[in-house]
Amino acid sequence: MDYKKFLYEQKKRDKALKSKATKVTIKEIRFGPNTDDHDYEFKKKHAEKFLKEGAKLKAYVFFKGRSIIYKDQGEILLLRLAQELEELGKVEQMPKLEGKRMIMFIAPKKK
Repeated sequence: MDYKKFLYEQKKRDKALKSKATKVTIKEIRFGPNTDDHDYEFKKKHAEKFLKEGAKLKAYVFFKGRSIIYKDQGEILLLRLAQELEELGKVEQMPKLEGKRMIMFIAPKKK
């Protein structure tokens, strides 16, 4: 077996493995610290749809200007979302403040 043939076989194997690998999509949902109930429910419906499709969910609360004083409200909002989406997905990362965003990741549960 010569070297060129070996390289060709290796490329072929790598390509087959790559095609079988699942591509993870991440969908984002953005909240404000004072998001109203109706808006929250609307965004929660979208989150449910994303998790049912098998995409990971990145939910975050964006603090603009002086709204950073409502950190606790933002965390309560994200934890409420995690609790209500418990049957569809599991929390991968608990709410964590990074700069002006409080971010939480939810992964879909396997069927």
